[in-house]
Amino acid sequence: MSDNQHILEEYPLLSHIDSPADLRHLPLEQLPAVCAELRKFIIDVLSRNPGHFASSMGTVEITVALHYVFNTPYDRIVWDVGHQAYSHKILTGRRDRFETNRTLGGLSGFPNPKESEYDTFTAGHASNSISAALGMAIASQVNHDAVKRNVVAVIGDASISGGLAFEGLNNASISNSNMLIILNDNDMAIDENVGALGEYMAHLNTSKRYNDFRYKAYKFLRLHNLVNERNKGAILRFNNSLKALLSSQQNIFEGLNIRYFGPFDGHNVAEIVRVLSDIKDMNGPRILHLRTRKGKGFKPAEDDPATWHAPGKFNKETGERYVSDPTGKPPKWQDVFGHTLVELAHANEKIVGITAAMPTGCSMSFMLNAFPERAFDVGIAEGHAVTLSGGMAKDGLMPFCCIYSTFLQRAYDEIIHDVAIQNLPVTFCIDRAGLVGEDGVTHHGAFDMAYLRSIPNMIIASPMNEQWLRDLMYTAQLRTEGPMAIRYPRGSGVTPEWRTEMHKVEVGRGRQLATGDAPVAVLTIGPIGNDVANALKELEAEGHRVAHYDMVFLKPIDEDILRCVSESCSHIVTVEDGTKCGGLGSAVMEWLNDNGRNSVQVHRIGIPDAFVTQGTVPQLRKLCKMDTESIKAKIKELLNQNV
Repeated sequence: MSDNQHILEEYPLLSHIDSPADLRHLPLEQLPAVCAELRKFIIDVLSRNPGHFASSMGTVEITVALHYVFNTPYDRIVWDVGHQAYSHKILTGRRDRFETNRTLGGLSGFPNPKESEYDTFTAGHASNSISAALGMAIASQVNHDAVKRNVVAVIGDASISGGLAFEGLNNASISNSNMLIILNDNDMAIDENVGALGEYMAHLNTSKRYNDFRYKAYKFLRLHNLVNERNKGAILRFNNSLKALLSSQQNIFEGLNIRYFGPFDGHNVAEIVRVLSDIKDMNGPRILHLRTRKGKGFKPAEDDPATWHAPGKFNKETGERYVSDPTGKPPKWQDVFGHTLVELAHANEKIVGITAAMPTGCSMSFMLNAFPERAFDVGIAEGHAVTLSGGMAKDGLMPFCCIYSTFLQRAYDEIIHDVAIQNLPVTFCIDRAGLVGEDGVTHHGAFDMAYLRSIPNMIIASPMNEQWLRDLMYTAQLRTEGPMAIRYPRGSGVTPEWRTEMHKVEVGRGRQLATGDAPVAVLTIGPIGNDVANALKELEAEGHRVAHYDMVFLKPIDEDILRCVSESCSHIVTVEDGTKCGGLGSAVMEWLNDNGRNSVQVHRIGIPDAFVTQGTVPQLRKLCKMDTESIKAKIKELLNQNV
């Protein structure tokens, strides 16, 4: 049987949907069957080609209803984060390419405007959808679009707790823009939601009887021209007061003068279509609250949505996940961090741990379990996490603030204003530094060394192996002032036996790993130094001995090493798993220039001045010419110049 025949037989409806226009030709009664086929298709593909599973399983009905009711792509759908947008991709002409999701040269794992006109805005970091959608709605007004354009933001109950989302809501409340916010409420982030807002969402309730009455009243008033733009504000305020009186509860959204509808069953596609049809022609901002279940339609994912956020390959029949045996293998960098933090906390009662919505992802969960009174998950609030850490440090605690590199970007002002200016001893443990792989452009930790290096008082280090991570963490908790950043990558390390005694290291001191007699020296920082070491071993087998230094610290940089190599070599090669603009290579060139040693040529290897696509880490390193073979080739090229 051919692939086309298989798709036709397995997916009799989905196989004929090449765009939302095809979906809109179907009768309403067939939409549940479309949803069932979408779930089956997602399960089938993701069982073989891993991706974000539970989130997309939970938004199938929402996605189908949105494309059924709204005239996309003219009408805009703005997805928040994008974990949940797989059904959207499948329905918008990418069904036959969905097998390539998150692969080099294939589909992005997140909405990407370069990929499709249906992907209206880049998504990857939480909480931006409301602001972006409001901007589009205002643009439609300013552009005087002849045909009314609907703009819809789809945001989760975790993302809406982010500060940027509230800034957008606050602005939307005074705007007359035509924007609908879909609150996808599954009472679950990657880990459990935290904070009062999460609890509020879980208990927020508006009766079906009230909503039915409201729809009928609204239609009656519009039919008799009793509602217009001039008086709708007063009517809305009266409506909100009436609802608060009847329910004995003030609705936070209606308190902002944003029309609120719901909550409704987010898995009843017919009801979602009915509600959307009723409210889509209203003017002004409104919010539709839909209750969904993460992992819907696949019991293992429903039972354990955190594990099934991104489960890897699995058996689609049994739900068994294919997880490799970790015995005898190097640990994940994040686990070394998590276990080491607990060890240090046992010995130092001043140590506290802070993370922003990623306790499992960064292994702060170990600290939360061991010392729940000294570990804090603040939710999607990176800026708050940093300032909270600063406040703790100001009054004598030793905070270890662990945030992914790409998300720490969101707290740049707080790092400067609330920590560095006061020279507070906050330790930033920067997870997922460097190229992260299949999550792609929005998640690569490319910029942390560059954006931190210009900040006064900041110490920046990166360990080459697990022992050095432990030693750097041990050193960090001995400080009494000054922020310190320790960056490490996603994935596994290099040392199976890593639980060794910890030692204090000298800040700003690197180490020589290999001596050489060639006119070339290689300077590295972080775990990519292991790839360089392998390349140099191969070159040594060919008769070339090249000096290799692990700088350990980007700031303060080891000036003794720079002085030594600039006196003995004509070429310096710098290698880093970060952007070449402003990182290690830039720091070396600045020092050489400032010290009058411009005769030495510096050759930088690292992430180029470009946004890097998705793919496996080895594929992307090869693409960026920072893999072992490319490093070896560059060094050989320089050696041949001096023959």
